[in-house]
Amino acid sequence: MRKLRTIGFLFAAVTAIWALAAAPAAWAQGQYKPEYRMSTNVNNAFALGRGAELWAKLVNERTNGRIHVKWYPGSSLVGGETTREFTALRQGALDFNVSSVINWAPHVKELNLFLLPFLVPDEKAFDALIDGEVGKELFALVEKRGVVPLAWGENGAREISNSKREIRKPEDLKGMKFRTVGSPIFNDIYAALGANPTQMSFADAQPALQSGAVDGQENPVSIFVAAKMTGLNQKYLTKWNYVNDPLVFAVSQKAWKSWSPEDQKIVREAAIEAARAEIADARKGVTGSDDALLKEAAAAGAKVTVLTPGEQQAFARATQPVIEKWTPVIGADLVRKAQQAVAASRQ
Repeated sequence: MRKLRTIGFLFAAVTAIWALAAAPAAWAQGQYKPEYRMSTNVNNAFALGRGAELWAKLVNERTNGRIHVKWYPGSSLVGGETTREFTALRQGALDFNVSSVINWAPHVKELNLFLLPFLVPDEKAFDALIDGEVGKELFALVEKRGVVPLAWGENGAREISNSKREIRKPEDLKGMKFRTVGSPIFNDIYAALGANPTQMSFADAQPALQSGAVDGQENPVSIFVAAKMTGLNQKYLTKWNYVNDPLVFAVSQKAWKSWSPEDQKIVREAAIEAARAEIADARKGVTGSDDALLKEAAAAGAKVTVLTPGEQQAFARATQPVIEKWTPVIGADLVRKAQQAVAASRQ
């Protein structure tokens, strides 16, 4: 009898070990969805879209289809309203998202840090922020809001264009109607420069620009070129580098918690790899006044103006009240850390 009990105990132990070994597969079969939905506001004509596409491909391949990601560009899952993606992600209606912080800033006020005018003068300063303590602190704040951020990407410096005239000084914007996006901080920036800001989605902005209902817009040069904005009456393009636009590669907390630790690692590593490729893609051909993309814009018919440091300073002085207004909203300590990191990157 004792021998039978011993055999029974050994059989139970072996069965338990087998069950543990099979846990990830059982986890996948029992809790994983047949499709995970990824949303972006643009398609693969843009670096952001290509980065998202690569991330989905890597996850699909490396999980052997356990996490099957289907990509929906054009923010089609949220009716084209990109600023709704964060809420949908937090609620689990979306599973994957690659988005500009501009579209998340209304939900996570600290992300407005990156939208402070003329805070980030170049790519070195940008890298110092996303790779340092500031980047880590912001990711921790995002995670507290119910979204799991995995990697930083980059849209690039946002430049300004319009259909009316060359822009070299703040007074040149006076009275013009500009399409803005995301955070209300953009309304404050353009109002401080004497313009009339109006918030609308990228999809709505294109016909508004073409019809002349809106005079101008701001976007990275890569988007200006890819979206063929000279065909939307954008005759004047000014490189002023007032904001450098970070992206976040993120997943919903609901999806994240449903995956095995092994699959979480795969998704995170794939996000980091795709984000690095996306940053390299976004920066391709960008070399200051000799920017290949600026040459493309000029070849398409835009009059391209590159501001001198002195001209940039005039805009920085004009928008200083915006920084003073938004520093308490973002958090004075976080703004101070960012300013110190930027200063250190320039030494």
